[in-house]
Amino acid sequence: MSKKFDPLALGNQVCFPLYACSKEIVRRYKPFLDPLDLTYTQYIAMMVMWEEKSINVKNLGKRLFLDSGTLTPVLKKLESKGYISRNRSKDDERNLIITITAEGEKLRDKALSVPASMGDCVKLTKEEAATLYTILYKVIDGFEETEE
Repeated sequence: MSKKFDPLALGNQVCFPLYACSKEIVRRYKPFLDPLDLTYTQYIAMMVMWEEKSINVKNLGKRLFLDSGTLTPVLKKLESKGYISRNRSKDDERNLIITITAEGEKLRDKALSVPASMGDCVKLTKEEAATLYTILYKVIDGFEETEE
């Protein structure tokens, strides 16, 4: 006798392994980020800053999929550590511009080993990692399309 499909069974949910994996990945980052005195959210904000050098809060939030309520305390903490500065745009006072500092740039060198260290924690081949990356961004892009 075959068992009927249960749409509410945890084992039948795509969301659960995504949630569990995300939670575990963030936990695994901790020992690599602690020496840098960064949380995971601060780290991903700094990754954008290392790329962009200067960006407004709204665009930073879009890049990180974070709302301003979550992002503001992160940015205040990064500013207090001397890694970024926050200033109002001269063109539009409503626009808050985040700029990386020289200290923030120096932090990049200390963080260079983090991706490889994390790669050692995740037992995927390069091909599997690339496939997962593609699938996850396909999911993310699908959410963006439904919100427009």
